[in-house]
Amino acid sequence: MHLAHYLGLLHRAQVNLADALRQVGASHRDEPDVFHLCHQQAERCDEYAELLQPFAARYAEEAPAEPDRLHSNLFGGARTGGIGLLRDLQDLYLMAAECDICWTVVGQAAYGARDRDLLAVVQRCEGGTAMQLKWLRSRMKQAAPQALVVAD
Repeated sequence: MHLAHYLGLLHRAQVNLADALRQVGASHRDEPDVFHLCHQQAERCDEYAELLQPFAARYAEEAPAEPDRLHSNLFGGARTGGIGLLRDLQDLYLMAAECDICWTVVGQAAYGARDRDLLAVVQRCEGGTAMQLKWLRSRMKQAAPQALVVAD
């Protein structure tokens, strides 16, 4: 059973997203909404990663050797300035999209495995990830004109 691999992928994606959100928030302190919402969303990602721990442990015994290149690296560090903010938000969006599709895949596996507890966690968390994507998309729309047209 390969469910443990995707649980590990999702867990790592949530941890990485939390770290990236904190870095972006700290790098763009001059944007109060970005600073506060990034830290708030990082805490949410931490909570989601914690909720996945028992399932990763439960399914780890059935996991074969981990396939190569399962984890991806989407964030190289926060940037500065208006265009930096836009690129950072785009990186966060891609990371959140990875989490989103992993929640979908793990949810389908939970149905297949008839794991009601895991399914409950997926249903609880995937909506929050969808909200992160919506916020990031709308914040990019807000930042784009300033960064791309009025930039210095």
